[in-house]
Amino acid sequence: MKRRILLALAGGTLVTAGALTLSMFIAPYPVVPLDSVRAAWRASDAWLLDRHGEPLSRVRVDHQRRRGDWITPAEVSPAFVAAVLAAEDRRFHAHAGVDWPGMIGAFWQTLTGGRRGGSTLTMQVAAAVHPKLARSGARDVLQKWRQMRQALAIERSWRKDEVLEAWLNLTPFRGELEGTDAAARALFGKRAAGLDRSESALLASLVRAPNARLAQVARRACALLALGVDSEECLLIQSMAAQGLRHGPARHAIGGDAPHLARRLLSAPGQRLVSTLDARVQRFAVETLTRHLHELNGRQVEDGALLVLDNPTGEIIAWVGSSGGLSNAGEVDGVTARRQAGSTLKPFLYALAIEKQLLTAASILDDSPLAVTTPAGLYVPQNYDHSFRGSVSLRQSLASSLNVPAVRTVTLVGHEAFYRQLKGLGFDTLDRDAHHYSYALALGGADVTLLQLTNAYRTLANGGWSGAVVTTPTAQTRDDEGEQVMTAQAAFIVGDILADPAARALTFGLASPLATRYAASVKTGTSKDMRDNWAVGYSDRYTVGVWVGNFSGKPMHDVSGVTGAAPVWREVMDFLQQGVEPAQREPPEGLVRQRVVYADGSEPAREEWFVAGTETATVTPVGSMAGRPRIESPANGAIYAVDPDIPRDRQRLTLRARAAARTAARGHWFEFDDGTRLRADAPQLWPPTPGRHEMALVDAQGTEIDRVRFEVRGLRRPGSGLASSR
Repeated sequence: MKRRILLALAGGTLVTAGALTLSMFIAPYPVVPLDSVRAAWRASDAWLLDRHGEPLSRVRVDHQRRRGDWITPAEVSPAFVAAVLAAEDRRFHAHAGVDWPGMIGAFWQTLTGGRRGGSTLTMQVAAAVHPKLARSGARDVLQKWRQMRQALAIERSWRKDEVLEAWLNLTPFRGELEGTDAAARALFGKRAAGLDRSESALLASLVRAPNARLAQVARRACALLALGVDSEECLLIQSMAAQGLRHGPARHAIGGDAPHLARRLLSAPGQRLVSTLDARVQRFAVETLTRHLHELNGRQVEDGALLVLDNPTGEIIAWVGSSGGLSNAGEVDGVTARRQAGSTLKPFLYALAIEKQLLTAASILDDSPLAVTTPAGLYVPQNYDHSFRGSVSLRQSLASSLNVPAVRTVTLVGHEAFYRQLKGLGFDTLDRDAHHYSYALALGGADVTLLQLTNAYRTLANGGWSGAVVTTPTAQTRDDEGEQVMTAQAAFIVGDILADPAARALTFGLASPLATRYAASVKTGTSKDMRDNWAVGYSDRYTVGVWVGNFSGKPMHDVSGVTGAAPVWREVMDFLQQGVEPAQREPPEGLVRQRVVYADGSEPAREEWFVAGTETATVTPVGSMAGRPRIESPANGAIYAVDPDIPRDRQRLTLRARAAARTAARGHWFEFDDGTRLRADAPQLWPPTPGRHEMALVDAQGTEIDRVRFEVRGLRRPGSGLASSR
């Protein structure tokens, strides 16, 4: 009986051993080729490529885990491979997937209270490829057995270098880091090929316990290299662990040459998107903007942005969103940020006036003091240099960026019509109604973006045809997607004015960054308090827009459009025009070239462009406010207040009349509606009387030359019973 029991036990043992041996050749899961593993793998980052396939910027898209590039063993430092084998699998090249002596040792250590996994690199790869085989909290024997069977099956199909390649890319390290490339870049700021001996030991020591305490990881690395804890190299490793492992992932963000556009376009992990950017132009634009901002050091300038568009196609050739390291807000994209437009909207205003045939390029405009009553109060525009030129042509007014003639022009065409013109040009940031902006639109009293502004100037370059910009070659716009938003004739005349160095000499002189050796139309702009300045212009092929300022809103110190943005614009435009033959701009049909003579000699005779039917041979200024005395103070429509805390006999309102040349109005009188008369030869100090008043400026014969209406109000003193006088 006992013999039969022993035989049965022996037979059962043999059967069990045979079954276990046979099961070693049956994998829990089919073995997939390494090519399939590579194909299913995705980097956490995506790449923006230029039009020729050259990498420009790398952006992290997957924020659940961080993977770098897929790498081969040849792309990894030999020191790291040696450290990994020493730490994880000393007999890697000798076993067939399972290290049996290592497994027995691990089992014995477990029985004696130690902790050792015994998993080979191949077993770790098996768990990475099939997550159900990963070691769980239970760490049961059956799970380990299944993992061993899968590892044996993998080694029957894969070569050792393929196993090592998969391990290098699939192994988790610290936190969200997965794969050697991501770990090396994030923790040490370098590629895996550049890991030295100490870095390799630290990285290999993370595999067994990726989130262990830093001191423990450093001790393990020192032990791996057989270093004493007080040795110089071990102390270096401890310091490296404290710095790199704690702060590394946040420090080594990848930006590249076009990070702002990359963030807008890239959305899928592993994506490699071809854009319309040209790497050569993009890098030159970045370098040029950065260099010029360095040159403005000391003038409180931190930020800038630049955009280059291809005129015929709308393709974006360069997109520089910020000044990078110079900026305290480098993540802000200056190409799409809203900023004050300054004088850059004036070309569209004059194009509208020319299109409506209200003005021509030869028309005389009045550059003399002006006060406009608006719902928000009195609007008194000033020229940049606080002087006035009197009678000046539209050509000179636009090219020299005079402010007062622009405001007079918007009163002529109507601020509602100008508002509609800007909306049609794509200025969607005008999100209030026309009355909100009123006449200040003429001087850029609205928020725009560099993208909108540059594309609007591209509309001028394209003869009034407006179309969307293009960022990828597959997003080409169709011909029917554009719109004729202004006449080709008006666009051509405005472009001709903006390319005229003689016309802009009044303000900018003949030698400025705006003067090019090829035909280029350009306009600068500076917002209030020098918070923004712009230079936007175009050649036959390209439109370039530049913004310089501070994202914080701080004003710059003595930096205008011609000194801040214009030098950058000029250098980039020169770069784009290298090797390009200058082309003669062909006028569209419906234009007439006519010689013009100014009867008063205010401007030299010249050849001028006219919309057919508006041409003239002689321009004679008549009835201009710039040619006769006028009331400067008080301003028409103004409201003044008497201060109750100042004695009434100490308060005075200045009455002043000036002529265009800013000389006193000789032989003239101020005449009030109550019959009071005061001489206008010199400023008069008039005691303000509460109420509504009218005052005329009359000559010696009593002929009225100018008239203003204004109001003086008496304010209530706090706590008093006095009512305001109206």
